[in-house]
Amino acid sequence: MKRTEKEVIINDLQEQINTYSHFYLTDISGLNAEDTSNLRRLCFKQEVKLVVAKNTLLRKALENSEKNAEELYDALSGNTTVMFTETGNAPAKLIKDFRKKHDKPLLKAAFVEESIYLGENQLDALVSVKSKDELIADVVSLLQSPMKTVLSQLQSGGDTIHGVLETLKEKE
Repeated sequence: MKRTEKEVIINDLQEQINTYSHFYLTDISGLNAEDTSNLRRLCFKQEVKLVVAKNTLLRKALENSEKNAEELYDALSGNTTVMFTETGNAPAKLIKDFRKKHDKPLLKAAFVEESIYLGENQLDALVSVKSKDELIADVVSLLQSPMKTVLSQLQSGGDTIHGVLETLKEKE
């Protein structure tokens, strides 16, 4: 591969690293063509971009990127596939789901919510990481809960007051 081709690949990887909020480093070696194709389709459906990259080129792209990902350098060995996404836990759920029928992809490392997760044992933690939209929904529901309680108490209290007034009216 010529130097200009390598520079183009490094710049493309760097742009994707800077563009996407989250990315996972995985190993899909050993999957046959059909399984790899199925994984790519699943990634496409869940808006996860799957890119196979050479470790040296990926390392240079990480070094040139805006993200502080120095801890990921140790994970750059063997075959590396990068999963780019805007939803932090989507690739983790995808990997867990895909591995019900296959033994790959293996999680090497992940950059999620500006934190670094190293190793296969972090997969369950990554599945439970909430996305920005899920956190916003939780906050909205927490904010609505007291308001709903007050409104329901006012409505039930109104029914009680109405009942007392009706009783007093009937006595007259």
